[in-house]
Amino acid sequence: MGGLSAEREISIRSGRAVLSALKELGYNVFPLDLDRDAASRLKRKGAEVAFIALHGRYGEDGCIQGLLELMGIPYTGSGVLASALAMDKAATKTVLKENDIPVPRWKVFKRGERMNRLPALPLVVKPTNQGSTIGVSVVKKRADLGPAVKKARRYGPSVIVEEYIEGRELTVSILDGRAFPVVEIRPKEGLYNYKCKYTKGMTDFIVPAALGRRVEKRVLDAALKAYSVMGCRGAARVDMVLGRDATPYVLEVNTVPGMTETSLLPMAAASAGMSYKKLVEAILTGARLD
Repeated sequence: MGGLSAEREISIRSGRAVLSALKELGYNVFPLDLDRDAASRLKRKGAEVAFIALHGRYGEDGCIQGLLELMGIPYTGSGVLASALAMDKAATKTVLKENDIPVPRWKVFKRGERMNRLPALPLVVKPTNQGSTIGVSVVKKRADLGPAVKKARRYGPSVIVEEYIEGRELTVSILDGRAFPVVEIRPKEGLYNYKCKYTKGMTDFIVPAALGRRVEKRVLDAALKAYSVMGCRGAARVDMVLGRDATPYVLEVNTVPGMTETSLLPMAAASAGMSYKKLVEAILTGARLD
């Protein structure tokens, strides 16, 4: 948990919640705040399995997964390739589009590239490799595009600019190929940003979302297909917007979903009758090497 990314604080909160649950379940567990000495510390502790509660760079992008592969330590969640692929939003969209899964139109711009042929306003500007809505802006006026790009580039050299899809924000949590009930997200500040995600009372959640059987099936099918084509395993979460034409547009795939008290995966699992501790144990028992 913890780690070196901009999502360190949330990772610590996820990690502490998981740690507490595992201790209550009777497991011999220790926390490891990821740093560049992680390999020697894991070896000294004699770790038999790793529960990954890391978000962002080095923890969700295949790096720690690769280290654990080399050390022969089974770990929770997706493997190296799926983790790296899902962390790159542009690569994710490419894979999803090639598999006929609807995604917003997008373009990627590296530092110094001229920004032309953009989709029509409004637009969403975000770093290509970042989570928790860090560095994300909704641009409604052309004059706001430059500041939004500058903000996104604080977290990496390339940015992704995509069309803004008007609709309902939905997310589908999946565990070992089983989809939990769809959650609808209604932030009180318009954008489901960092503050709304991690502050109680800043967002209303409807679970299960009121969609109707036909639309619900369409949403679940898209989520499960995205999970499959990305090569995910264990726990993952597929975020999407349900457009006004009832098309579910997939925004991204999260291979290490948050596990805090306000996180969406535990919320969806609880709606399906699975307690937090049972969820944690189910994720743990699915740990393996790639």
